[in-house]
Amino acid sequence: MVHSQKQEVTGLLLDWSDGNAAALEKLMTIVTHELRRMAGHYFRGERPSHTLQPTALVNELYLRLADRRKVQWQNRAQFFAFAGETMRRILVDHARAQKASKRGSGVANLALDEAMGVPHSETVDLIALDDALEALAQLNPRQAKIIELRCFAGLSLEETAAVLEISEATVSRDWTAARAWLFRELREG
Repeated sequence: MVHSQKQEVTGLLLDWSDGNAAALEKLMTIVTHELRRMAGHYFRGERPSHTLQPTALVNELYLRLADRRKVQWQNRAQFFAFAGETMRRILVDHARAQKASKRGSGVANLALDEAMGVPHSETVDLIALDDALEALAQLNPRQAKIIELRCFAGLSLEETAAVLEISEATVSRDWTAARAWLFRELREG
């Protein structure tokens, strides 16, 4: 997103926070492309017959956004962090439902190398990744949040630092440590 568009997104978020429901419609017009890119990232490495598609994921996100009341949005980075976390929750809920209905088949897989920047190709069970993230959150909530913001919301180091109100150096150190921990957990699991 170009700088003026980022400012427009932040302005619309602030308007929406102030109760302007029309701001959500304008916001979605501007951010739909970026949200679809994020959703597409989740589906890389997925089977083509996956029962949930990127457009449906963005639509479900929109429905959840439209239901939100009294949200105090601060900026674009906070919005995309929320969007990434919500998309992950939607996918995990969908995977759990599929697993329950098919007794283990149809579990969503995420390409771990794409999500975490790992140099080799390996597919990981989305439910296992979610469980590992929950375990990491118990040990180090900030590192878990950094993984969420970087992998699932697609935020840069700078944007992640701004959302968490910490230095970029801290984000970078925690990012490296959290990826290593998660990768080890997923290999052992």
